[in-house]
Amino acid sequence: MSVQQASVPTQWRHVIPTKLGPCIVHVQPGSRGTCTGAATAGVHLHGAAGSWTTFQALLSGMPLSGATANDRVLIDLPGWGESTEGASLEEFSIETMALAVAGVLDALGYRRWNLVGHSMGGFLALHMAAAWPEQTASVAAISATTFSVSEACRAPLRGLYRFPSFTGMMLAMRTMAALGPAGTALVRKVATTRLMRPLMSPFFADPATIPPAVFRDLGDDARPASFTAAARAAAHYDFTRWRGIRCPVLAIRGDSDVFTPEPDLARLAIIVPHTRRATIPHCGHFAHVEHPDQVQRLLDELWSR
Repeated sequence: MSVQQASVPTQWRHVIPTKLGPCIVHVQPGSRGTCTGAATAGVHLHGAAGSWTTFQALLSGMPLSGATANDRVLIDLPGWGESTEGASLEEFSIETMALAVAGVLDALGYRRWNLVGHSMGGFLALHMAAAWPEQTASVAAISATTFSVSEACRAPLRGLYRFPSFTGMMLAMRTMAALGPAGTALVRKVATTRLMRPLMSPFFADPATIPPAVFRDLGDDARPASFTAAARAAAHYDFTRWRGIRCPVLAIRGDSDVFTPEPDLARLAIIVPHTRRATIPHCGHFAHVEHPDQVQRLLDELWSR
């Protein structure tokens, strides 16, 4: 593991080897200073359309008190963000990704964690809570892409009818992945044009209010091959594993979120009965971008319990 201070003074940037390739991690020390071992770290897991930077709006408003006084661990998952080079996508699965995250936390010295996962990161957080129940203090799943996504990945033709927004994106990403580096370059080029806003409009309740930089960043973070690998991994996941989750679970979605339908949260609550559900009005798939203050209030309530 190598470590260096990042450009932001309150962050430390680590490069940690995993089975899936080198993982870039940023650690923001809590108000007590960096404290591993007995401390419960706040671990942020991004979605398949993003990197750790998608949490910046949320993190900027987090008070350094209570549970948020502990360190924040911001991971670019293998295959995304700065963790793209050397990523072994052929070995990608929910299980291997979870092992990579657990290995990162172990290398940093953390033995317990509060997981905050968005989209695919929410899926991953729920798996980690089931696989490491003693270490997982809580899970906040923000627009976790779970049951409907898995079904669409197994049967794309049916998914085009029942779940068109995600299935259309998945098929587009498959096409771009087949083009190799040229596909990634094309996505990033489109991100600099006016086409990006209408293309990404399903992600947000009111796309017109979203700063252009957000759309450019989503285009820069696009990893078609990694997205395709994640969809393949989700296709045949065994959701009964989540019956082993013992920690408090908060499942958040926006009322306009077409990627995380309300029935998915209801189904999660059947498998994990102690799940608390919350719907944020006038909000799409990126609640922590559109309404970070409301998300933070929900997190404070979760952690105060």
